[in-house]
Amino acid sequence: MAFTLNIERRYKSVTRYNQILKVLVKYGFDDLVRYIEQNKRFTFYQRFIPKASRSHALEYSKWERMRMVCEDLGPTFIKFGQILSNRPDLVPLELTLELEKLQDHVPPLPEEIAREVVEEELKDTVDNLFAWFDPVPFASASMAQVHKVTLHSGKRVALKVQRPEIKDIIVEDIKVMYKLAQTFERRMPSLKSFDLKGLVQNFEESIMQELDFINESINVQRFYNNIMADDGHDQFALAPKVYQEYTTTKILALEFMKGIKIDRIKKLETNGFDTKVLARRLTISYFKQIFEYGFFHADPHPGNLLVVPNRHICYLDFGMMGSILPRDIEIFGKLFLAITKRDVHKIIKALQSLSNDSPIEDIRQLEFDINEFVEKHYIRSFHKNEMSTILLELKDIIIDHGLKVPTYFFLFARSLVTLEGVLKKLDGELDQFAIARPYLISAVTKSFSPLKMGEKAINSIYELGNYMEEFPRDLKNAIRKINSGEVKVDLTHKGIDPMVHTIQRVTKQLVTAFIMVALIIGASLFIISNVKPLWNGISVFGLLCLIITAILGYGMLRNIWKGDYDNI
Repeated sequence: MAFTLNIERRYKSVTRYNQILKVLVKYGFDDLVRYIEQNKRFTFYQRFIPKASRSHALEYSKWERMRMVCEDLGPTFIKFGQILSNRPDLVPLELTLELEKLQDHVPPLPEEIAREVVEEELKDTVDNLFAWFDPVPFASASMAQVHKVTLHSGKRVALKVQRPEIKDIIVEDIKVMYKLAQTFERRMPSLKSFDLKGLVQNFEESIMQELDFINESINVQRFYNNIMADDGHDQFALAPKVYQEYTTTKILALEFMKGIKIDRIKKLETNGFDTKVLARRLTISYFKQIFEYGFFHADPHPGNLLVVPNRHICYLDFGMMGSILPRDIEIFGKLFLAITKRDVHKIIKALQSLSNDSPIEDIRQLEFDINEFVEKHYIRSFHKNEMSTILLELKDIIIDHGLKVPTYFFLFARSLVTLEGVLKKLDGELDQFAIARPYLISAVTKSFSPLKMGEKAINSIYELGNYMEEFPRDLKNAIRKINSGEVKVDLTHKGIDPMVHTIQRVTKQLVTAFIMVALIIGASLFIISNVKPLWNGISVFGLLCLIITAILGYGMLRNIWKGDYDNI
């Protein structure tokens, strides 16, 4: 049984691998497939792709064709593309812009299958669980779809139902992605610096969390708690309530929020909403998430923002969230304030702090680039008040100088680009910096408040007391270990591993060669001396020695042909 399952899984992986290569050929990436397959099966794939399809694909740019490849290959590659669009430090800007367009429109599941998933997860019939279940989903994507349901209490709920086979599809696709990453790194050594396997591993962790709706429910609850705990007069955000009793790894039950999509300008105006007020409230709610809560919605596109009757902004879809450490919130505040003051040295200091004081090879060039950036920003009239423009321009400087900032820096920049697209429709003259300034100042000065300073002083005194108490014991233990010879020093020579690997491989080949020579000499002696038993007048022992020699020789030639990749 296990053997049959193993064959079936291997067949699925090979089939999917071949399908991916055919899609690459279809969209004109012939050279890439030749490189992957080393011309072994390239002509075989070409036969299955009509010339008309290939010539039509070549009418588009290389970056557009890359997006089309992701769309053709389905949900896993669409999600991978969407995540890559948040990493401008890894992919070119043109590709980033294309990957941001990725959409996964798929037909909804039939009602009976959706009901089966719900009943299997919640261990009861749909009729017992809900007073009403809308058979037609009001939203559908490649991983899940959302139905309106009414609880027996009368509460209206949005029920997110995961597609039943989606996890198996994604798992198989990730196996193929690992294989492709391994192949690329082996045959294109220049790509090793990108750590393709590490990138696939990060994606695997991310998408597996997204497949577990418990994680999303935690995001919603955390966002909801932040809003509920904020009793300030400038709190204009809303989030749906989570119904934990109807939530599992494949089912997510949220309060159904009724409102108008924020990009429906005419409908908003018809219903008496002032779009300029909404723009200001949306900006305030977002800056509070970043500079006060440290937990922000990373995908604020119009479909995820509703305007509710009390003129608050309701956020939806919490699959992609960003989290910022308290110390980094303070650094972000210092960074933006330094930019407004045109203080080059403080900007560099903030960037260094964000990158954990990573070394800068050419500080003079960095100062020059930052100074140019500040001067251009100061005299610019168009895009001057857009914080995303500042972050994207800083992004180029960060990458050029090899500064390793946290990945949420790019997520933050991308989310601001999305948000500003919404704000332009609501109020094209909105001054973001004027709204952000109080929150930036608060983020910087928060750690210097008397209460915080008092807490720091008390903690420092407490830690110092513990240290002084434990120091004599730690010193005594250290001396005891030195006297007993328990202290060991490990020396690691970086770069020696490839040399050791080569020596081991050569040693194996030399030992094999000596064994082969001994076997050939032994075979000759057995055959010349007619040592019995004989087969057709030839010593059987001599023949066995020659057969073993041939096997060893084949293995040795195979290892030599594979070269340094024999362990890959």
